Amino acid sequence: MVYLYLKDLLLGKTKYISRMKIKKLKFILLSFFLTLPVMADEVKLNDKNTEFNFYTGMFDFSDDGKRSSLFGIQHQNENFNRDTFLGNLSPITGAMLTADNASYFYTGIQAHYKLGALNLTPSFAPGYYNEGDGKDLGHALEFKSEVQLSLDLPKESQLGFSYNHLSNASLGDKNPGANSYMLNFFKKF
Repeated sequence: MVYLYLKDLLLGKTKYISRMKIKKLKFILLSFFLTLPVMADEVKLNDKNTEFNFYTGMFDFSDDGKRSSLFGIQHQNENFNRDTFLGNLSPITGAMLTADNASYFYTGIQAHYKLGALNLTPSFAPGYYNEGDGKDLGHALEFKSEVQLSLDLPKESQLGFSYNHLSNASLGDKNPGANSYMLNFFKKF
């Protein structure tokens, strides 16, 4: 049998370990580390801490000349929720695109208030607006103020309605703003 030489640093003593024992130790350590990702994935699957909001509606419904349909998606990671005196606050990130190729990419904060099966969710998010062939809002930096009302559905989902207003807070030469309404579908993953 072949022996390997190891020096125990803590005791300052010399030890001999057989090659067979090292192979067993490698097998045990390898088995342990290979099962770690499986155990971690099981935790992630049961956690359901990510919520996506898919929405569609009418961009700038109050302006007959630049009214346009829109589609958007918003992400919320519930790991970052915080209960405060203002309610349950969490960060949001999202994007929307209109039929006129106007786009808005944003990140901000929302509050969540549970009223039985109903949910009231106001939010505020600054973001980048590109007018495309759509309405000129006067500046690339726009601020979105929104309120959502949604109903809890089975299987970690919700159906809701929301209204928002985009404004540049007079940062540009003009500030026409845009009012939009949307139908929302929320799903936790």
